[in-house]
Amino acid sequence: MIKKHPNDKITIFDVAEHAGVSKSTVSLVLTHSDKVSDKSKAKVERAIAELGYVYNRDAASLRSRRSRLVALVINDLTNPYSAQLAVGLEQYIYDLGLVPMLVNTGESFARQQQVVNTLKEYNVAAFVMCPAPATDKQWQNELIQSGFPVINIMREISLSSAPCILPDNRKGTFLAAEHLLSQAVQELAFIGGNSDISDYHERLAGFEQALSEHPSAVHSHIINSATTRQGGHQAFQKLRRQAPSVQAVVCFSDVIAYGFIEAMREVGLTPGKDIKVVGFDDLDDSALMTPALSSVRIDAAEIGRRTTAVLKEIMAGNKAPVRTLIDVELQVRESSL
Repeated sequence: MIKKHPNDKITIFDVAEHAGVSKSTVSLVLTHSDKVSDKSKAKVERAIAELGYVYNRDAASLRSRRSRLVALVINDLTNPYSAQLAVGLEQYIYDLGLVPMLVNTGESFARQQQVVNTLKEYNVAAFVMCPAPATDKQWQNELIQSGFPVINIMREISLSSAPCILPDNRKGTFLAAEHLLSQAVQELAFIGGNSDISDYHERLAGFEQALSEHPSAVHSHIINSATTRQGGHQAFQKLRRQAPSVQAVVCFSDVIAYGFIEAMREVGLTPGKDIKVVGFDDLDDSALMTPALSSVRIDAAEIGRRTTAVLKEIMAGNKAPVRTLIDVELQVRESSL
């Protein structure tokens, strides 16, 4: 039995002795390593509880130059899908024994630079980011070269050294456009999105691929807008002026589709009947609308799981996959039938 003066601090050596294991085993348990058996882990945790040992993570991070914090740098937390994704990521990061620190860049590269510079001072273990528009490979590569692992989610930075986890955007819009073209739609449009981000180009490419594979002559339109509800509303007005006979639209996101549908109703048009509408993201509210919105479903939980799997590999010093594609599927509902 370890006996100490009340003012003496319990050390990692005391825990090891009490548990009957080595100091290195205690260290592995304290750092949430998976290289220790459940039996040894239970012994160490019991010894910690019995001795009242408190692990000084600040001191440990100074020694290793790495904290247990993971920075989640999200492009726009006002977007429901971004918020849903962040919540999913948080739980998976907690499961690794790490602590997420969530920040919002508001789609501003300047703000992204500012928050990253601040978070570097905390010696975060890694940055998981959905890059803001105008993020370039040089900036990301310099961050990585300075010793901070970076993982991109949802968006890809061309030639960046950071691994990325992406939904199969191209497949998603291809499926959406094919679904509409199979119903003999002769005039359709791609609505919304920012040409400064990779997912816009991927989703547009899928839309255009479906058009190229369709044998009949089809008129198509591309309407850019902000990736907001208001952006969808404005996109409808612009499309109405340019192509009043359009029969169907593939929207860059569900949020844009919401705004587009609202604008349709304001002029007496019925979604699904006068214009077929397909969104992208498949937010929870999309199935509850009237009519229910067809949408391309992205599994946010799978993105979170695969992101943390890559993070785990990086932190173990292993080579992580450069590009991970998450499958998507089209959920067909009344808005496009």
